Formats: sequence, C-alpha cells, structure tokens
Amino acid sequence: MELNHITYSGPQFEEDSSLISALPQNLVSLLKQINGFVQFHGGLHVRGVCVTPSWHSLESAMSGSIALHRLYPVLTTSDIPFAQDCVADQFILRDSIVHKLEAETGTLESLGVGLGSFFSAIHENPIEYLTMQPLLQFQNEGGSLQPGQVLQVYPPFCTVQAGAGVRLSPISAQEAIVFLADFARQIIDIPTGGKFNIKITP
Repeated sequence: MELNHITYSGPQFEEDSSLISALPQNLVSLLKQINGFVQFHGGLHVRGVCVTPSWHSLESAMSGSIALHRLYPVLTTSDIPFAQDCVADQFILRDSIVHKLEAETGTLESLGVGLGSFFSAIHENPIEYLTMQPLLQFQNEGGSLQPGQVLQVYPPFCTVQAGAGVRLSPISAQEAIVFLADFARQIIDIPTGGKFNIKITP
C-alpha cells in the first residue's frame, strides 16, 4: 500500500496494548509500520495504538470516556473507529468492511470495501473519496489544520442553509466529536425537510 502526503506520524506502536487482540490483522500490520497518521494536511486521520496524544489514540476512541460507541447509538463496542476525515465524519471497521458515520446526523453507511480497497480508493482520488472540498476551501481562505484538529462547519451541512455557503474554522477533533454527537441526538427525530433552530452560546 502506497502512502503519500503524510503530514503527521503517530508515536511508537505499543506492543503490549490489550487493544491489539480486538483489531484485524491487516490493520495491526499497517499500524506496526506507521502507527497512525494524518494525510493531506488533515484530509484523513488514521488513529494509532497509543495512549497519548489522546486525540490520536484508537483505544480512547474505542473504550475511553468519549468512545464513539458511547456517543452514537448506531455503533457497538466491537466497531473499530480507525479513522476520520476533515469534518470528523468517522470511518468504522465492522466485520472487516469499512463504514462511514456521518457525524452530524449519526447515520452509518457501508462503503462496501475492505481496508486495503479503502486506502487504494483514497490513493486514486483523495479529494472525492474523502470529500475534501471543505478543507480545500479552508486552505484557499488561508487556513490550515494542526494535527488533532478538524473543521467546524456552520451552518451544518445537513441544513438547507448550508447550500448558500458555510463558515469553516479549526476545532479540536475530540471537542468536535462530542458536539456533533450531541447535535445528532437532538435532530434525530426531525423529519426530512423539518425545521429546527440553532442557538449559539458564547
């Protein structure tokens, strides 16, 4: 597998981690070569087997206090949230198939590919496959993401108002996940085309 445009590499792989037995062998093999990474200046973040930094820790995402399955009812304890994109949508391994969790809405969709094909598709067309257009817009506006950050989008992409344009700003990935999970819970019962108000507090 060819990896390019790596802008952050994770710390040393923790060989004694109890997490390893819960991971598929092809993911373990990848993380032993490079223990997670950020690609395309934030377009893709693959988590690693480590404790720190916490934003990079796969163990934190699977079993920590803000583990993804605790925040999103659609996920289970056996799901592996191995990666995320520039707006904190999550890539989940379930039964060796990659799924995408839309962070704003909490919906889970199978991409119908395994791990190897997932990375091959990214290599072929990263902008489209990772939906990197918001990151490109942010970069064209002079912004840049630091490791551990994603883009906060306002108004949310799931709203009609987003069609007129969105404001993008950097935010801690962990903070974004908690916020988006709470947002998804609040809109879950709103039908398509329904209305809701967003109250911004200082």
